[in-house]
Amino acid sequence: MSPAVWVFTIIGLLAIVAFDLIVIARRNHTVTIKDATRWVLFYVGLAALFAVGLFVFSPGQTGGEFVAGYITEYSLSVDNLFVFVIIMARFAVPSLAQDKVLYIGIVVSMLLRAIFILAGAAAISAASWVFYIFGAFLVYTAIRLALEGENDETDFQENAVLRGMRRILPLSHDYDGSNLTTRIDGRRMLTPLVIVISAIGMANVIFALDSIPAIFGLTQDAYIVLTANAFALMGLRQLYFLIGGLLERIIYLNVGLSVILAFIGVKLIIEALHGSHIDDIGAIHLPHIGILTSLGFIAGTLFVTTVASLIKSSYDRRRVEVKVRIDD
Repeated sequence: MSPAVWVFTIIGLLAIVAFDLIVIARRNHTVTIKDATRWVLFYVGLAALFAVGLFVFSPGQTGGEFVAGYITEYSLSVDNLFVFVIIMARFAVPSLAQDKVLYIGIVVSMLLRAIFILAGAAAISAASWVFYIFGAFLVYTAIRLALEGENDETDFQENAVLRGMRRILPLSHDYDGSNLTTRIDGRRMLTPLVIVISAIGMANVIFALDSIPAIFGLTQDAYIVLTANAFALMGLRQLYFLIGGLLERIIYLNVGLSVILAFIGVKLIIEALHGSHIDDIGAIHLPHIGILTSLGFIAGTLFVTTVASLIKSSYDRRRVEVKVRIDD
C-alpha cells in the first residue's frame, strides 16, 4: 500500500477510536444487550465495508486475505473474553466502569500489537526461514491449547508486573465509580481500575503471541495484518457484553481454535518449504493452500465447533434437569 493509503487508514482508525471514547463518556448506564448488539453490528459492518473497498480498489487477493485474517483474529480474540470475564470478576469491577476499562485496555493493546506486527513483517522480509519458526510455534500452540481443555480461572494469574504495580503505585482500596483517580484525605490516589486496565492490556498482548503469527500465515502484507487486528479488537469490547454469558456454552472453543492454529501452522511450513524450492517430501506432494481454501476451512471449523458446543451444552442441561426431577 502507498504511504497515502497508510496515512488515511491510520487517521480513519484513530477517528473511530475517538468516536468510541465520546460514546463511552456520554453513556451514564451499564451496557445492555441491545446496546452491545447494535455496536457489534456497527463494527462488523465497518469491517465489511473496508473489505468491499479492498475488493474494489485493491488488485489481487488483498480483499480475501483481509476477510480470512479478520475472521481468524476475531475468532482467536473471542478466547480473550474468557480471561476478561475472569479479570472483571476477580477484581470485582463495577458494572458501570467495565466499558471504560475494556476500552482503555484494548486501545493500549492495539498500540503494542502494532509494534509486534511491524517487527514480524520486518523479520519475514529479512529472512524467509522465519516462516518455519512461526509455523512450528503455531503447531505447538495448537497442541497445548487442545490439551488444556476448557477455560477456567487458572487462565489468568496476577503476574509479577501487576504485583509490582500494587507495591509502587499509590492505589486506593476501593473504586470510585468509573474514575481512574480519587482523592482520599486530601491525597490524590489511583483506583484499582488502573490495575484492571493493565491486566486487560497484558492479556491482549499475550494472546497476540499466538494470533499475529497465525495471520502472517494467511498474508504477509503488514497493512492487511494491521487493519485486520484493529477491526477485530475494536469490536471485541462490545462482543464481551453481548456473549459474555454464552461463552460458558461454547465448550469446544479451544478445540476449534487449536485446529485452526494447527492448520495455519502447517500452511506456513509448507509455504516455507515451497520458498526453499521443496515441492515434494518423498512421494507426498506439498499442495498450495490458497486464501479461499483457508477461509473456507476457518469458517467451517468455527461453525462445527459452535454447533457441537451448543448441542452438547443443551444435552447436559437437559440431563441435569431430568436428574433434578428424579431426585425430587
